[in-house]
Amino acid sequence: MTSAVVPPSLPEPPAGGTPVPSPSAARSVLSRSARAGSVVVASVLGLGVALCSPAAQAAPAPAANPAVTRAGIDPALTAGRGAPVDFREQEAERAATSGSVIAADRTAYTLAAEASGRSAVKLTPGQYVEFTLPEAANAITVRYSLPDAPNGGGTTAPLDVTVNGRNRQSLPMTSQFSWLYNQYPFTNDPNAGLLHPDWWITECGCVPAATTPAPSISTPFRPGHVYDEQRLMLGRTYKAGDKVRLTLPAGSTAQWAAIDLLDSQLVAAPHVELRAVNAVALGADPSGRRDSADAIDRAIALAKVLRLPVYLPPGVFQVNRHLVVDNVTVVGAGSWYTVLKGAQQTLATPAPDGSVHTGVGLYGKDAAQGGSHNVHLSGFAIEGDVRERIDTDQVNGVGGAFSDSSIERLYIHHTKVGIWLDGPMKNLTIADNQIADQIADGINFHTGVSDSTIRGNFVRNTGDDAIALWSEKTADARVVVDHNTVQSPTLANGIAVYGGTDTTVSNNLVADPVREGSGLHAGSRFGAEPFTGFLHFTDNTTVRAGTYELNWNIGLGAIWFEVLDRDIDADVRVTGDHYLDSTYNAIMAVAEWGVKDQYKLSRLAFKDVKVDGTGTSVLSARVAGSATFENVQARNVGAVGINNCGTFHFTPAGSEFSVTDLGGNSGGGTTGDWLAPWELPNTITCDDRPPVVPPPAPSAW
Repeated sequence: MTSAVVPPSLPEPPAGGTPVPSPSAARSVLSRSARAGSVVVASVLGLGVALCSPAAQAAPAPAANPAVTRAGIDPALTAGRGAPVDFREQEAERAATSGSVIAADRTAYTLAAEASGRSAVKLTPGQYVEFTLPEAANAITVRYSLPDAPNGGGTTAPLDVTVNGRNRQSLPMTSQFSWLYNQYPFTNDPNAGLLHPDWWITECGCVPAATTPAPSISTPFRPGHVYDEQRLMLGRTYKAGDKVRLTLPAGSTAQWAAIDLLDSQLVAAPHVELRAVNAVALGADPSGRRDSADAIDRAIALAKVLRLPVYLPPGVFQVNRHLVVDNVTVVGAGSWYTVLKGAQQTLATPAPDGSVHTGVGLYGKDAAQGGSHNVHLSGFAIEGDVRERIDTDQVNGVGGAFSDSSIERLYIHHTKVGIWLDGPMKNLTIADNQIADQIADGINFHTGVSDSTIRGNFVRNTGDDAIALWSEKTADARVVVDHNTVQSPTLANGIAVYGGTDTTVSNNLVADPVREGSGLHAGSRFGAEPFTGFLHFTDNTTVRAGTYELNWNIGLGAIWFEVLDRDIDADVRVTGDHYLDSTYNAIMAVAEWGVKDQYKLSRLAFKDVKVDGTGTSVLSARVAGSATFENVQARNVGAVGINNCGTFHFTPAGSEFSVTDLGGNSGGGTTGDWLAPWELPNTITCDDRPPVVPPPAPSAW
């Protein structure tokens, strides 16, 4: 059966904007810092902390090994791909529990859909879930969900943590940073009516404001972004085989708590930078009771004069505004020990860039001022206080412009965007960071970022693209996105590339995107500059991607390409990727309906790709253009191998999208070989919305 595509509303734009502080604000911060020159140098050099005992060695693992996963599946299926993290992931639904396992489901706006592996455990007061440590550990991270308050704003409740039935600790849980509702840019009010009644919505298949009688839209409308995570040091090192039990106390005020997973790890002793300017000696308060922003500014200013790094020792430092950094190194004791934590502040008047709030964050100078250079940030956490999406607000963990710089081993939590950088800038490395629970993106290279690398980062639970390269006005060039892990972006894509020159996306692991996006994406969208040179997707793995696009009411591909603003005709090569357990398609090529006869997508080349399970097709083509396939192996394919709609004109000449078989392609599913001779080069096979056949779990090839 064939039918026309429902005309879509435009997808939401990426979050962000021009950087703050303004030039005058940056100058005022630096002038305040310069007044710290009278501090006695000897008092700020080499101030250390009491070292913890070295972590104990792991005992031999028990005979029955606990279930350890990566992206909710057997780690062997993702070997060599993703971030080299130092924790072990265990899914709650595979642990011992007196609660109820939430059935696996990929339907948006459910606890299951946003959970890692698409399942979790629901506890009511008095119930527990218990994990067996696979290795020695002294710290855990718990990913959970709590109910929202009836009128929004969140609730709080503790979770009891015991090990082997002893040493009870309380892990604080809150939903104050969760639960967004409604249409873009979303609201915290579960009872709000439609934010855009003039937009077409899938729920009624109509534009509510233009429909008589008006449709009834129930509230809460489109609840999402429902999980959060909390870290906890256990106070001592426990051995492999010890039992970590999480209990919702019998007297809890929470009606329920959903536990998604537990990460356990062996955190090393705090790092000490012996030859450095210690911020505490300049007045920074590690107890968090007093604001430390001015004291850290003084430490930065003195460190620049002395050509030494700034050391942030263990502690929680209250910072409620941006710290502007240039030509300086800032080192913490480790992200489990040194925390910069702030409360979001409402500005008396909006900033020139439109910001109405500020908050904790480290910012480079504005690119219009030349940006910052030679900045190196490492080894601390940034804990923000962002609970709503206001795209003009500069309330990101790290922002501004940085060249010849590095951002490494940070933990960034509860900011709007973890790292949003506005270029032009060059020679920047973002490596080995953990970014979680963001209202919008995880990392975004926006405008003219060149010769830079995003490597080894772990990004979980973003509210927009987890990692994005956005070539607005000036193209990003020669950027490498390598060995990162992305889990559960609740909106948009795991890794997205919007224009740019000579881009490489390699060895990444992306799992469980929820809606209006998928695992890997390239699009001529959002006013981006054209793709030029090459775009290479190499040796990436997606898991449970190929999601549902709400605005179009169709399924996407685990990797998908979209033309909207112009053709995509660069050298686009996809080599060595693995697409595992895709909800709909493995690959999609699509044009926005309004430009389907204007732009095309050509020069796509797929080689040495493995497809293990699709709910529908290996390739869905809804655009004019072409692609070649060589040695693409597929199994457990739920529909026809190529769903070729072209531009929906259905002429006797066939589809406007042609496929070339370069040999070595094999396998298929319910309809036979996925790449059969009768489909070539452009046979119309269009089933606009084919039924979904859930594939079996992926396995070793």
